[in-house]
Amino acid sequence: MSAPTRKRRWLTICAITASAGLVAIPASATPGKHHSSPFGTRTLAQLASEREQSPGGVTPKAKADDGDDGNEADEIAEGADQYAEARTSPGIVAPGAYGAAWRSLSSLPSSGGHWRNVTNLPYDSDDPRYRDIDSNSSGGSGYVTGRMAAMAADDDGYVYAGSAGGGVWRSRTGGGHWQPISDRLPSQSTGALTLDGAGRLWLGTGEATTNADAYLGSGVYVLSNPHHGTFSTRSRVGGDELESTTIHELRFGGGKVWAATSEGVWSHSAKKLSGAWKLEFAPNPDYMPGGSQAHDSSAAYKNIANDIAIDPKDPSKVVLAVGWRSGDDYNGFYTKVNGTWTRITSGLGDLPADPDNVGNVTFARSADGSRYYAIDQSPEQLNTNPDSGLEGIYVSKSGSPTGPWTKIADYKGLAADGSALTSSGYMPGVQAWYNQFLTVDPSDPQHVYAGLEEVYETKDGGSNWSTVGPYWNFGFSCWSIDPAKQTGDCNPTTHSDQHGVAIGSYRGKSFVYVGNDGGAYKRPVNGSQDSSGHATDWTSLNDGTIDTLQYYSVGIGKDLDHGGVSVTGGLQDNGQSILRSNDKVMGSNFGGDGGDTLTDPANGCNIAQEYVYLALQVTQNCAVNDGSWITEPSKATSYNIAPADNATGEARFIAPIGADLKNSSTWVAGGRHVWVQTHGYAIRSGSEWKSVYDLGAGRTATAVAASGGKVYAAWCGPCNDQGFARGISVGNADGTGWHDISLPVDGTVPNRYLSGFAVDPKNADHVFLAVNGFSRHWTEGPGAGVGHVFESKDGGTTWKDISANLPDVPTNSAVVTANGGLAVATDLGVVYRAPGQTKWQRVGSLPAVAVLQLKLGPDGQTLYAATHGRGIYTIKVRGRG
Repeated sequence: MSAPTRKRRWLTICAITASAGLVAIPASATPGKHHSSPFGTRTLAQLASEREQSPGGVTPKAKADDGDDGNEADEIAEGADQYAEARTSPGIVAPGAYGAAWRSLSSLPSSGGHWRNVTNLPYDSDDPRYRDIDSNSSGGSGYVTGRMAAMAADDDGYVYAGSAGGGVWRSRTGGGHWQPISDRLPSQSTGALTLDGAGRLWLGTGEATTNADAYLGSGVYVLSNPHHGTFSTRSRVGGDELESTTIHELRFGGGKVWAATSEGVWSHSAKKLSGAWKLEFAPNPDYMPGGSQAHDSSAAYKNIANDIAIDPKDPSKVVLAVGWRSGDDYNGFYTKVNGTWTRITSGLGDLPADPDNVGNVTFARSADGSRYYAIDQSPEQLNTNPDSGLEGIYVSKSGSPTGPWTKIADYKGLAADGSALTSSGYMPGVQAWYNQFLTVDPSDPQHVYAGLEEVYETKDGGSNWSTVGPYWNFGFSCWSIDPAKQTGDCNPTTHSDQHGVAIGSYRGKSFVYVGNDGGAYKRPVNGSQDSSGHATDWTSLNDGTIDTLQYYSVGIGKDLDHGGVSVTGGLQDNGQSILRSNDKVMGSNFGGDGGDTLTDPANGCNIAQEYVYLALQVTQNCAVNDGSWITEPSKATSYNIAPADNATGEARFIAPIGADLKNSSTWVAGGRHVWVQTHGYAIRSGSEWKSVYDLGAGRTATAVAASGGKVYAAWCGPCNDQGFARGISVGNADGTGWHDISLPVDGTVPNRYLSGFAVDPKNADHVFLAVNGFSRHWTEGPGAGVGHVFESKDGGTTWKDISANLPDVPTNSAVVTANGGLAVATDLGVVYRAPGQTKWQRVGSLPAVAVLQLKLGPDGQTLYAATHGRGIYTIKVRGRG
C-alpha cells in the first residue's frame, strides 16, 4: 500500500466552460501525493475542454497533475485499517463485546434530560451559497444524508433504507417522510435488508463494506408486518451465532434463508425462526471463534463470504462466492459435490475460478429464472491496477449460477459509456471491493442496474450500457459553477459510491431505489436519458426526515449575522456541513471526507476543516462564494494550511487538531510531529505551523489538547496488533519542556489506543484521558488491561483509573463541563460523571450509535454530540448532577 497521504485531485489547470481561456489554479494539497475521491471544483480532473487521450485513460478524459500512485480505494482501505486498529489493538476482540456493552450501558441510571437532533433537516450538497474552491457544490448530488448500505421496496409504496450506522428507516410514500424502525436494537449497522415472498422484512446487521467505519452486528432480525411494526430484540432469528459478524447478503431458497457473513456461510429455516443457525461452510474453520487460530491477527479475513446464488430451478444447487477483497488462497466459488463444499475450478466460462481474480462478488437473478448476473472484483486488479479493481460484470444465460458465464462489461467499456471517471488512476470499479450492487428488472430479464462508484443500466442484457448515475457532473459540457443553477445545465445525479438497490412500485409506477454514500435516490425503472446516457429523472429521497449523517467532528460558534449559533461538522464522504441559525436547509461548504474541525466560538464563520491526513483548510466567511474564483483565483475564500506531516504521509486518516482553551489563536495539530501555529483563523499557509516536538519515526498522534500553553499529545506506533505501542508526550506550545510520559505496557493506563484528552479549564495539570478498545476480558493482546477513563492531577505524570461502573465500551472523546462534571463519548452513546461523584450515568437515550466527539457550545451550558450515523445532537448540561 502506498504512503498514507492521499491528496485531493487538485487541478493545476481548470477549464472555464464560459470562455475559451484557461486559468491557472494553484495546487493546495500535498505535492506529489495522490488522493482519494476527486474533490472540490478545482479538483476536476475531467473538465470538458481538457479532455485528451493518455495511457490508461479513456476518451473523453482530462489531464490532472496528480503525480502519485494511489487512489481513493487505497485511502478508504487505509482508513478502514486505522478505524479498526483503534478498537482492536493490541490484539483481537472476541465476539459479543458490543452486545455486552450495550446491555451494560442500558442498565446505567439516567442523568435526565433529552437529546435534540439539530441536523434533522435537508442537507444540500449543492447549496448555491458555498461555491468556494474546496466545495463540491454544483456537482449534482443535491440533498444527501449518511451512507445507505441496503435498500428494500415493495409494490405498495413502502420503501426501506438500511443505513451504515443509523439503523433502518421506513417510507410509506415511495420514498421520503421517513421513520426509524430499528432504534431498539443493539446494532444500528445494516449489512443486508430484503423482503421475502411473504412480505416479511429481513435485516442482517453488521455492515459488510469493510469500510473505515463499518460496525459489527448482532445477528439477523425479521419484521413480520413491516408496514406498521418496528424491529425488536425479540425478533432475532436463531441464537447468538451471528453476533459480532458482518452480513453481506441474505438469500432465500428451498425453505431456508442463507447468510453470507464475515464468519462463513450460514443457513436457517425461513419458517421456524427459533433454533440455532447452521454453519454451512467456513473455508478456514480454525480461524473461527473458538478455533485454534481464532486469535491470529489475520483471523478476521479468513472466512469472508460475499454472496450466495441459488438455482431457481433446483434450490439444492447452490454456489457460494467466498473471499477476501485483497486476496487469499481460499478465494473462489464453491458448490456441493457429494455432500461436501468444493471449490469450482473450471466450467464457469468467462467468470474467473482462480483465487487471484475472485474477490468481492454480488449476484442477481431475473424473476423468471432465465438469467443470473454477477459482479466480480479482482484482488489481482486491486493490487496491481491503479485504474480499477473490477474484473467484470457477467451473465449466465442458462439461468444457473454454475454458468457458463459470459463477460458483458469491464471497466474500460463502462468508462466509455458516459462515465465521469475517465482519468487514469480513477476509473469505474476502482473501489469495487467497497461499491457494488446488482438487480434485474422483474419484468424484463435483460434490463439490469449495476452499481459501482456510479450507477449503470443496460436494457439489452449487457450489450450496451449507460451511465445513468454519473459520479458527478464536473467535467461534462453541461456543467457550470453558476450559483443560479444546481449543476449548470446538467441533470441532477446521485451521490457517488453505490451499495444498495431495490425495485418497487408507488401508485402503480415502478421505481428503482439506490443507496449510496449520500443516502437514497430513486428514478422510474424505465426512465429517460439524455444524449450522453445520463438519467434525467433522479430524485433525492433525503428530505431531512431521515438523518443518518456520519459525523467525525462538530464545531459551534456564534452566528454574528443572524443570532444564535452556527453548527458545523466533518462527515464521512459528505464534506463539511454548516447550519446557520436561520437555515431551513443545511449547506456544504467543503467537499470530500470531512475529518476534524475547529470553529471559533466567538464567530461561527471562522472555520478550520480537515479533509484527511491533516489536509487542512481555513475560511473566515463560512466559505461563502459565488464561484467567481474560477475566473479570478484571488476571490477564493478558503486556504490550504496543511502542516508538513500531510505531505510526508506521517499523520493518521483522521488526525487530531485542537485550539488552546485559554487562547483560541493557538492551535495544535498532530502527525508524527506536534505542530503549533499562533495566528488563529488568520493563518494562510502551512508554512506558518511550527514543529514543537518530534514524536519519533513510526509514531503518529492520536489525540491532542492544550490549555494555557500546556500541550498534551497521545500517540501510537506501531498502531496495529503487530507490536502495538502507545504513549503520551507533554510540553509547551513554545517548544520548551517536552518529554515522554512513562506508560508501562502493564501499567495503570492500558496498552490500547488513546483517543482523547479533556483538560480542566481551571487547571491545565488536571487532565482526563479517554481510552478506546475493549478490556482484556474481550481483547487478546499484551497489556490490554482494564478501564476507559483515566485522570491525572500532575500534568500526566501519574494516572488513576476512574472508570468505576462505566461499561466496557470504546471511548472516543471527553469534555469537562462548566460545573466540573465529565462527559464521555463512547461507541454506544454518552455517559456523564457528576462533580464530586464516582459513578457514571447514561446521558439521555440515544440509539446504539457511535458518538465520536463532544464539544461545548459558546454558552458553556450546551453539549453537542457528533454521532457517526444519526447526525448531531445537543442537550443542556447546566446544573446536571
